[in-house]
Amino acid sequence: MSVTAILLCAGRGERLGAGVPKAAVPLAGRPLFAWSLGTLERAAGVDSIVVVGPSRTLRELLAASGFAPRKVVAWVEGGAERQHSVSRGLSALPANCDLVAIHDCARALVSDSVVRRAIEAGREHGAAIAAVPLADTLKRNEDGFVAGTPSREGLWCAQTPQVFRRDWIEAAHARAGETATDDAALIEAIGHRVRIAEGAPLNFKVTTPDDLALAGRWLAGRESGSREEAER
Repeated sequence: MSVTAILLCAGRGERLGAGVPKAAVPLAGRPLFAWSLGTLERAAGVDSIVVVGPSRTLRELLAASGFAPRKVVAWVEGGAERQHSVSRGLSALPANCDLVAIHDCARALVSDSVVRRAIEAGREHGAAIAAVPLADTLKRNEDGFVAGTPSREGLWCAQTPQVFRRDWIEAAHARAGETATDDAALIEAIGHRVRIAEGAPLNFKVTTPDDLALAGRWLAGRESGSREEAER
């Protein structure tokens, strides 16, 4: 089964306050989106990639960084909402694509193993998402006061990649309303079960300046460790 990844890079990044699209924000010497693009490039299970976002800006940033991706088959402008961006990415899929792996570039620290597990589960079950068990206690808020403590038993935090059979995700988007923020929910809505594949705590979404700083520190530490290992 041929797998195409749709890398979503159209977020405005207003909460980052960087004055540029989120995908273009510098992170450890590269534009943010280049980190997850690099992981998808390395992934043995990914055959091709469609990048959705401000294509001219993103291509210029990649050229300046010296990174020349081999698997990218299309650059597509993003839409006003996430759902529109995914739909535009679906319209650019190669003819031979069987499985679609949708990933948010804001999850810049996604690992090779998370991508592999999600794709393997998608191949077997037709629909799968990376996810991690909910670790925090939940509180329901009413007027600034705790109004209850719901059980967290069985609750997981959804991540990306989310991997689906092409015909299922195309059908789900064709029937979707205008407010969908999660592709797995659209698949559920047309009657398909979605398998959970093991995600990772590091596969968090960079949303705030604190998130960006945390990701930068982790990448700097990883690079430092790699250099030390090479020098031994």
